[in-house]
Amino acid sequence: MAGPRSSDSAGTHTDAADWPGKRLGLPEIGPRSVGRLGRRIAALAIDGAIADLIAFAFFNYDAWAILAILAILQVVFITLLSGSIGHLLVGLRVVPLASGWIGVWRPALRTVLLCIVVPALIWDRDQRGLHDKIAGTVLVRR
Repeated sequence: MAGPRSSDSAGTHTDAADWPGKRLGLPEIGPRSVGRLGRRIAALAIDGAIADLIAFAFFNYDAWAILAILAILQVVFITLLSGSIGHLLVGLRVVPLASGWIGVWRPALRTVLLCIVVPALIWDRDQRGLHDKIAGTVLVRR
């Protein structure tokens, strides 16, 4: 017998025991659970501040330089360490849905879509942004 059901804002029925990442086989809480909004915003703020500081010091605080630095930092650190500096500081990491190394193309595609902004603002019920869905990645707790 199924557990209690409730209706979400769209009127569709969901199990009361549903959580972000459950459909992906991820735990509800703890390591490898989906990273929540507060940590995501903090990580992006840290990465943005680092990009701002570098652009201020070396590129006369040019807006395109800030975006380019942010993109380079994202691709390099996600490829090498499975997370940007901000991700790592707030306890998050980016992992592929398929097992194995994240590679270079996933962080590059994810970052291009993140820099466009709109894909990162469109989320599914697993709290994955469209940029993560297209790249085949998920942002999880470490």
